[in-house]
Amino acid sequence: MYLLELAGDDDAFARREAASRGSGVEALAPGLATARGVRRPETLAYTRRVCRLVGTCESTVEDAVALLSAASIDHPPADTVAVRARDVRGVSGVDTQAAERRLGSVLVDRGFAVDLDDPDHTLVALFSETAALGWLETETARGFGARRPTDRPFFQPGSMAPMDARALANVAGAGPGARILDPMCGTGGILVEAGLVGASVVGVDAQAKMAAGARRNLAHYLDGGFEVCRGDATRLPFEADAFDGVVVDAPYGRQSKVESDSLVALVEGALTEARRVAPRAVLVGDRPWNGASEAAGWTVTARFDRRVHGSLTRFVHVLE
Repeated sequence: MYLLELAGDDDAFARREAASRGSGVEALAPGLATARGVRRPETLAYTRRVCRLVGTCESTVEDAVALLSAASIDHPPADTVAVRARDVRGVSGVDTQAAERRLGSVLVDRGFAVDLDDPDHTLVALFSETAALGWLETETARGFGARRPTDRPFFQPGSMAPMDARALANVAGAGPGARILDPMCGTGGILVEAGLVGASVVGVDAQAKMAAGARRNLAHYLDGGFEVCRGDATRLPFEADAFDGVVVDAPYGRQSKVESDSLVALVEGALTEARRVAPRAVLVGDRPWNGASEAAGWTVTARFDRRVHGSLTRFVHVLE
């Protein structure tokens, strides 16, 4: 069993992304989840750390010490260890330095040497409404700040943050061997993140300027494995079932020049084509698009209403 430390403040969305890389993902406490299995967890956006679960207990240092004292440990005592404790989201109020000292003492008593700089193993103690201990397996690669939209070769206002783009690509099925399509690709941010986790990516945009800009951005971050063309999202030049997943970032009403009725027709048409070319999709918009999704033949298996700032909430629809 694995212990996941989640990032952000939308645990349901973080768990859904984690489920794209694992199985049996379940909520444990605010900021924490468990999973039966996790594949390539280093590519997740909204999971910070993945650990082999030792166990859970009440969220106190005393209970954590008792849990570790009673736990079996597979690592040889000749190995070195370090303890890292975290008060997840400030929920528990636990003194994390005291937790690290006391848990470290338990390990020393069991024959381990402490090495804070380069340990063979790291014990992670996460305190939320419930406490959980785990042996660190993976810390996910963050680095999203290095790909901020304003730092890309081609930028347009309203571009999605790379952390969100990565999560959406993952939910859509991005990974080695997968083909991912963005039929309204804009500056190509979602495709960049899908490509960085190993997918072959294809972008389409109605504007020649955007298609050319997306191509520049993809060439900057990816070493091949991408195509971009100008085209109509409602009449895609691809065969049926050509892709493993589609991500549609629908035009936002405030930014789009498309009139309201035409926007509905555009989104429905794009979703109809997405269903023709792939078995799953993720739709993002500034409003609920459940009706358009169902009209296009999709089932909305989940929807996440994610507040970006005071005037924008992104509605993320998972479609199958």
